[in-house]
Amino acid sequence: MSMADAPGSHRQLVATVREWVDDVRGRAQRTLPWRVWERMLEIEFVDRSVALAGKAFASFFPLVIVVAAFVPQRIRSSIFATMTHLLGLRGNSLTTVKQAFASADDIRRATGILGLVLTFCFASAFTTALQRVYLRAWRRAPRAVAGAYSRGLAWLPAILLYAALLGGARGLAGDGAGFGIFVLISLVASSALWWTTAWFMLQGQVRWRVLVPTGLVTGFAMTGYAISAVIWMPEVISRNDIQFGFFGVALALVTWLSGAAVCILVGACAGPVFAEDRGAVGALIRGGTPGLLVEGAVPPLPPPTLAPRLREVLRATPEDEESP
Repeated sequence: MSMADAPGSHRQLVATVREWVDDVRGRAQRTLPWRVWERMLEIEFVDRSVALAGKAFASFFPLVIVVAAFVPQRIRSSIFATMTHLLGLRGNSLTTVKQAFASADDIRRATGILGLVLTFCFASAFTTALQRVYLRAWRRAPRAVAGAYSRGLAWLPAILLYAALLGGARGLAGDGAGFGIFVLISLVASSALWWTTAWFMLQGQVRWRVLVPTGLVTGFAMTGYAISAVIWMPEVISRNDIQFGFFGVALALVTWLSGAAVCILVGACAGPVFAEDRGAVGALIRGGTPGLLVEGAVPPLPPPTLAPRLREVLRATPEDEESP
């Protein structure tokens, strides 16, 4: 090859590679996982996950501790068993976190009935943020936020009941083959919980059937995340406890909650993407009815004119808490 032909060959190679990359990108953008990713970018999942994790730590997690102090010992033990199972706590890390649940008498004296009621009210900040996630994922109108406060208060006892029942099942299952049965029960219960949660937070305006993917994806993601936490969470808590004391344990809990928030976001975004699919997946989810909403529901908002990019999401300002 002569030197004169080299520049032309180089340009041809670059053009060929660019055409191949564009073809691969075009194929990827038509897949369901890519569309789920785009929906996550659309709802600014970085800000949403941080807000959800922060409010869970500041309002929801204290609610669990306070409510556990007011219920009978058996129920308190079941709630504690569920929390430690989800967090993957073992050994010294389990002992450290257990101290928060051990002083039930002190918590009751310090809180009182009025404090318990106020704790439920403060915890509604988490449920309001959770509802915003589902509203944004399904492109629901801002006015759908009305009633979020009362719906949040109604959802909190349900999640506590779920924790108590799951903890009781864990105690009955034991280890060995029983643990496998418990994992199966946990998958079913978690999927059912998040299926119902999505319907509840969307104020019943989305059909039950089309919300099944949200429940399944969230339930499987949360269960898998909880199982993985058994491997890495105890080490994180132990290391943080040595370096920073109880404050380090708090940081470890925020880390876990951030990952759990991402699981919720993935499930919330997968639901509408799967249901809107024009292929076989969407047809199966929608069944014989083409619509996604119940009769009389407010139409969804239009999609963004331009597909969001990751760098734009990372540069985005913190979310406006007044927006849906």
